[in-house]
Amino acid sequence: MKNTNFNVKNVFLLVTMMTGSLVLSGCNNAEAVDKDKKVAEVIAIPVEVASVTQGSISSNYVTTTVLEAKEEADVISKASGIIQNLYVEEGQFVEAGTLLAKIEPERFQLNLDKARSELSSIELELDRINKVHSQKLVSTDTFDKLKWQYEIAKSNLKLAELNLHETKILAPISGFISKRYVKEGNLVEQYQSKKLFHIVKLEVLEGTVNLPEQELSKLRVNQAAKLRFTAFPNEDVVAHVERISPVVDSDTGTFSVKLAINNADNKLKSGMFAQVKIIYDTHNDIKLLPKSALISMDNKHTVFTINDNKAHKTIVTLGYEDDQFVEVIEGLDVNSQVVTTGQNNLKDQAVIQVIEAI
Repeated sequence: MKNTNFNVKNVFLLVTMMTGSLVLSGCNNAEAVDKDKKVAEVIAIPVEVASVTQGSISSNYVTTTVLEAKEEADVISKASGIIQNLYVEEGQFVEAGTLLAKIEPERFQLNLDKARSELSSIELELDRINKVHSQKLVSTDTFDKLKWQYEIAKSNLKLAELNLHETKILAPISGFISKRYVKEGNLVEQYQSKKLFHIVKLEVLEGTVNLPEQELSKLRVNQAAKLRFTAFPNEDVVAHVERISPVVDSDTGTFSVKLAINNADNKLKSGMFAQVKIIYDTHNDIKLLPKSALISMDNKHTVFTINDNKAHKTIVTLGYEDDQFVEVIEGLDVNSQVVTTGQNNLKDQAVIQVIEAI
C-alpha cells in the first residue's frame, strides 16, 4: 500500500511540474512576441532639414508704391498758329532747349519787319527834331511826345522779336518725350491748356508711401529702402527716404513718406509698381533660422533639432525676421540642423529619417 501511494504522489508531482513548465514557457514566448511587435511599430518619420546659418538680417516695414518722375513738364505753345514741323518723337531723349516743333513763322516775321521799320522811322524823326529842339524851334511837348513814341516802338520791336522766337517750341527740361499730342498741320493756341508734349526726367525717380503713425519714430531722412519690381524679380533697387511729412492724416492715421530712387541708367520707368522694404536697423553676424522650421503657439517658439536620428523639441528666442529667415537670440547654434518639413508630425525624441538636407 505504501509503495502505491508513493508512486501516485510522484506521478502527480511530475505532472504538476511539467504543466508549470509549459505555462511558464508559454508566457515567455508571448512576452517575446509583444516585444518584437513593439520594435516593429517604431517607424522612422521622414523629414526635411536645414542648417542654422550665420549672416545679417534687418528690421523693416513692407509696403508698395508707384514710381513717379521727380521732375516732369507739360509743353504748351506760347504762340498761336499752325504746326509746321515736328522734330522729336515719343521715347526720344532731349536736352533742355532742344527744338521740339516749329509754328509757321511768316506772319510773325512780317510783324517783326514792320516793327523794325517803324522804329527806324521814329529814330530818324527823333534825330531831326532833337537838332531843332535845341534851337527852340520845336515845342517841348512835341519833342516829349516823339520820345514817348520812340520808346513804344522799341517795345513793339522787342515784342515782335519775342513772338517770332516763340514760334520755336523748345524743351523746358532735359528728359524723355513720354507723350506727343500734336501732329504737323495742327492749329495751336497761345497759352492754352492743350498740351503739345510731356517730358519726364528719369535720372531720379520718387515714390510715395503711407505708413501708420506708430512707425513715425522709427523713420529718419536718408534711411535706406529696397524696391523690387515685377520686371526685375531677382534684383533689389536701392532707394532712400528723402522727405517725411510732419503731419499725420487724422482720417487714415497715416503719414506720407517720399522715397528717392537713383535711376542714372534709365532702367526704371515712371508708373512702375514696386514692393518697398524700408530698413529700420540691421543686425550683422547673427544666427539665422529658416522660418519654415518654426512652430509658434501662444507666443512660444519651438523647433525640432536633429541628433542621433532623433528629433528634439527646442525652445528658441527670436529677434528680427524677414521673408525667409528669423534671427535666433537663444536656443540654437550655427550649423544646428532643424526640421523644416514634417515637424508637425513629430514629438520630442521621435525617430526620424532625413530625406533631404539643405
